[in-house]
Amino acid sequence: MGKVLVTGAAGQIGSELVVALREKHGEENVIATDILLKAVEKVLPSGPNEQVDVTEIRKLREAVSTWDVTTVYHLAAILSASGEKNPQLAWDVNMKGLQNVLELAVEMSLERVYWPSSIAVFGPGIPRVKTPQDVPLFPTTMYGITKATGELLCNYYHQRYGVDVRSIRYPGIISNKVAPHGGTTDYAVDMFYQAILKRHYACFVRSNTVLPMMYMEDAIRATLMLMDASPKKVTYRMGYNVAGLSFSAGDLAKEIKKHIPGFSCEFVPDFRQKIADSWPESVDDSRARKDWGWKPKYDLTAMSKDMISELSDRARRGTLVL
Repeated sequence: MGKVLVTGAAGQIGSELVVALREKHGEENVIATDILLKAVEKVLPSGPNEQVDVTEIRKLREAVSTWDVTTVYHLAAILSASGEKNPQLAWDVNMKGLQNVLELAVEMSLERVYWPSSIAVFGPGIPRVKTPQDVPLFPTTMYGITKATGELLCNYYHQRYGVDVRSIRYPGIISNKVAPHGGTTDYAVDMFYQAILKRHYACFVRSNTVLPMMYMEDAIRATLMLMDASPKKVTYRMGYNVAGLSFSAGDLAKEIKKHIPGFSCEFVPDFRQKIADSWPESVDDSRARKDWGWKPKYDLTAMSKDMISELSDRARRGTLVL
């Protein structure tokens, strides 16, 4: 059996996806890579780890060849808020990295490639509630631009070269394993951390800001479901809409306060508010449901209860830090 390689493995999604993949395929068969070797070794101590800069195709090629890789999960990227601080870096990393992976998929006949898209592909002029699968894409951030362009690139490599590349437009991902770093929807994760550590949070979006979100367990499950689906059932080669749950920042603060009565939240919008305002409040994921049976498990109450339980346990052990 060929092996699986994950780029950006030390990130929010990668650090949990690698664990799930190693449980599924065996620890020795999933190679976790990141530009920061110490970071990936810290969060993923079991199984093979390597330092790989995805913008260098030679290093990627060496890793794929050395480990006899047949499937790549390409997660390495500069996220939305970070990308606005350094747009050139976001373009270079996000686009060059993806093109390198797709080129190697052709050159080395990879069986399958996974690349995450994002709700950041959306922009003004679309229905913000139940945003359809196919709408004009006018992203307002460099991160969104690279995701929209990446969707077209993935579709091109599938149509031109037959690359079996699959993608999900992730909503905001909420995780209790890795601290937030650089995403506009990260306020939802940060709020839980601050509620437990400081009992107060200054939220960088308005209280009535509604965005699509998804608990990490649902995000990992959706990813594996799509990758396990028969090629005949994958009818969309750009980015599938997937819905988890939608709520306002104020709704989340109220839900957290039910579990942590002393918690308070103020709303102090910054530059990320404009980014959030350009994104949907919810998405229509009927195509994912029809093609490969997608259905979320977590709602706001279940997600909040699990987040607070996990983070509180880490706080008691003294391991919860930002």
